[in-house]
Parts: sequence; C-alpha cells; structure tokens
Amino acid sequence: MEKKDNQYVKRTQKDYSYAFKLQVVSEIESGVLGKKEAQDKYGIQGDGTIGTWLKKHGNLDLDYQTKRSKMKSPGRKILELEQQIKLLEKKNNSLEKELDETSKKAIFFDMMIDIAERDLNISIRKKSLPNQSTSLRNKKK
Repeated sequence: MEKKDNQYVKRTQKDYSYAFKLQVVSEIESGVLGKKEAQDKYGIQGDGTIGTWLKKHGNLDLDYQTKRSKMKSPGRKILELEQQIKLLEKKNNSLEKELDETSKKAIFFDMMIDIAERDLNISIRKKSLPNQSTSLRNKKK
C-alpha cells in the first residue's frame, strides 16, 4: 500500500490485514468516512468489500442504519402529511356529496312507490310478517 500525495494507490491484491479491516470499519462506524469515501481513500476496489467487513467486524446494526439514513426529514414528513390531509378532505367531500345524492334518490323512489301503491292500488312493498310464535317454529322442525 503506497501513499502518493496523501492518497492511497489502488490495491491489486485482494487480501487485507485484519487490523486494516478493523481500522476501516471503525472509521465508517464512527462517521468519519462513508463507505464510498473509505473505498476511495484506501484504494479498496470491490464495492461489496466494505459492506462485508461491516457485517463481519462491525458493531452497529446495518439494517437500522440504512433505515435511519432513508428516514425523511421532519419538514418533508409534514409536507407529505399535509398533502395526504388535503387528498382525504377532497375524498371525504366527494363521498358526502355522493351520500347526499343517494339519500335523495332513496327518498324519491320511496315517494314513487307510495304514489304507485296509492293511485294504482298495487302493493309493491312486501309486507313483513310478525314474529312467528314458538309453536309454529317447533312444527316446522
């Protein structure tokens, strides 16, 4: 590993010492370097090499770290929630209008049935039977 102008020359061999791996892992976990920065600084060629080292030798939970890094800022969350609220309010208004129209239609159809039954002497609505007595229920069984 030769140093030129404070930069390491890319390695040609694939083996790294255990101490070197631990040094890179500790720098990444402490936040001094990112994976890509460490790769560039130390001349590590493989893209997955550092990830493998972090899994084997690291102390942090990588799944939590990646989820945490992908978390949205509070301002962005607020904007998204405000947009969601506006969308839900629009949906609520349209559903209320639809409910109102449906209620008016139901009233209109009830009135039409009442008029037809009265004027044409036709029973359109089914008459509901009173509750059956227990003796009739027993006979059916």
